[in-house]
Amino acid sequence: MAQKIESDKLFVKDVFQKWYRIPEYQRPYVWGSDQVVELLDDVYRARQSNPESQYFLGSMVLKRSDKQDGTTKYEEYDLLDGQQRLTTLFLITAVVRDLTPTSNEVRKKTCRETIYQMANPDDNIPERSRIVFDIRDKVRDFVDNYIKSDGGTCKVDDLKQLSQKSDEDISIRNMASAVLTIREFFQNGNSIDEIFPFLRSNVLMIYVATEELEDAFHLFTVMNTRGIKLRNSDILKTENLAKIADATDRTKYAKTWESIEEYFAEDFDNFLSHIRTILVKQKAGYNLLKEYEDNVYAPKEYDRIKKSYTPKPPLLIKGKPTFDFIDRYYRHYRSLFDDDNYSLTNSFELYNQLTLMRFGFEADFWIAPLLRYYDKYKTNELLKFLYLLDAKFSSDWIIGFSPTERIERTNAIIREIETAVDQNSLFTSAVFKVESQDLLRVLSGGIYGRRYCRYILLKIDLEYHGHTTKFSPPETISIEHILPQTPNTSSQWVSDFTEQDREKWINRLGNLILLSRRKNTAQSNLDYPQKKEKYFKKNVELFSNSVRIFNTFNTWKLVDLKKNHKETLVKLLSAYGIALSDEEIQKAVE
Repeated sequence: MAQKIESDKLFVKDVFQKWYRIPEYQRPYVWGSDQVVELLDDVYRARQSNPESQYFLGSMVLKRSDKQDGTTKYEEYDLLDGQQRLTTLFLITAVVRDLTPTSNEVRKKTCRETIYQMANPDDNIPERSRIVFDIRDKVRDFVDNYIKSDGGTCKVDDLKQLSQKSDEDISIRNMASAVLTIREFFQNGNSIDEIFPFLRSNVLMIYVATEELEDAFHLFTVMNTRGIKLRNSDILKTENLAKIADATDRTKYAKTWESIEEYFAEDFDNFLSHIRTILVKQKAGYNLLKEYEDNVYAPKEYDRIKKSYTPKPPLLIKGKPTFDFIDRYYRHYRSLFDDDNYSLTNSFELYNQLTLMRFGFEADFWIAPLLRYYDKYKTNELLKFLYLLDAKFSSDWIIGFSPTERIERTNAIIREIETAVDQNSLFTSAVFKVESQDLLRVLSGGIYGRRYCRYILLKIDLEYHGHTTKFSPPETISIEHILPQTPNTSSQWVSDFTEQDREKWINRLGNLILLSRRKNTAQSNLDYPQKKEKYFKKNVELFSNSVRIFNTFNTWKLVDLKKNHKETLVKLLSAYGIALSDEEIQKAVE
């Protein structure tokens, strides 16, 4: 028998005539101050523009259930989509209640009845909250103490402390911050008397509801494709939870997912893309959701004879297998990238190499093969693999292969990991071949202004830094020419270098170093002794190669530049396993 689908539009005052539950498998309350203020501003502007107009706030997708509280029967709705807006309206109502003077008991009563139903033993009516927050016990306690209770939103010091505690539940942090933001909005002159009546009677939401969980999840997904902005990870989670019938299991997996999502924050979809790459081992052709649906859960193979697609076995099954697989790789990721990865190798070498790659590369699709290797071999020869991966990934980038070619070469490494009989056959595979002559050609010439230049200089710096301490380059880095690009005509630079020499050598490896902050042009044009003393003295301490240069060279003439270029180039190429002959070295410094 077909299930009844309920749908309607409701003004906010009618929205809060229903009873809602935010299920344990839902994501936390994640709205920040900007989103809260945007909602309030939009409502305020709509009211100012036309007090008689209607303003559409958003949609809700609900699963309807019949409930009984004592002798009272009622309908409760699991909120699958729309909880961020509905929770924010809930918080706004609590703030309005507490900012309303005692003389306006009518408004205070309206707010209280919006937030919860007071018990009435005479009429056999139990106390019941309008929204039940099942996402965390601590969240329910927060709502009882600061939202449900009169005066709760006035506990500003408590709320500030909760909003700033890094170890506090994310929903509580964000709710506390939202309450403070709402209070500030109204206390800055935005009239409750104007906004609140309009919010309740002119702002509306639409909803759809069904009794079957899987139908409700399907509606959730369909509505997303029609314009409701949800993250790919939200929908992927929803579709997989719909395949788990047992409520206890569903709760467990929802909380696992929530923990992973909180760890990655806005990078969660990116992590899921790495998982897709490990499974599919091809360049993505669609958005993340379609990739999972078409290439992970229901892959097909093109039959050239029949000229049609033939279904293949799924790479992953929806439901528990998906959650378990993602959780497994989440644990791999944390083992590799968390700061305590020192324990994996008993040195800072792994941390330092990963820091170089994460900080220096402009793309991150090297992470998928690293995760796949760790899944198969754990820490066994991990550093050797990482150096091979870095050499291949960076050299293809430096030489100039297109992103598509580089992605395909990276995917070939994943395929080789899966098919290799042992690590020796993996490490000697052609997938790690570095085009040494092309790399030498590029690195011998001008590299300044190239997108890979910063990475190369960081790589050199790590070579001189070593692994006795952590490699921690600052966030802001500039690339500096020792011989300046535009020296003053009266400077020593012009005497020591011909115009042809400057043009040939100024942008080459041996003349470039990293600085921790930018300097103005006048300072960079100083002659070498003044530059070394005044410009670099306190600036190079974070970069080992810069320290080496200014401790080694008392002058910076063409012979000095060439000598440094030679040493730096040999050092860099050795990191790629490339040893130069004397003839090649001489050619590289001419």
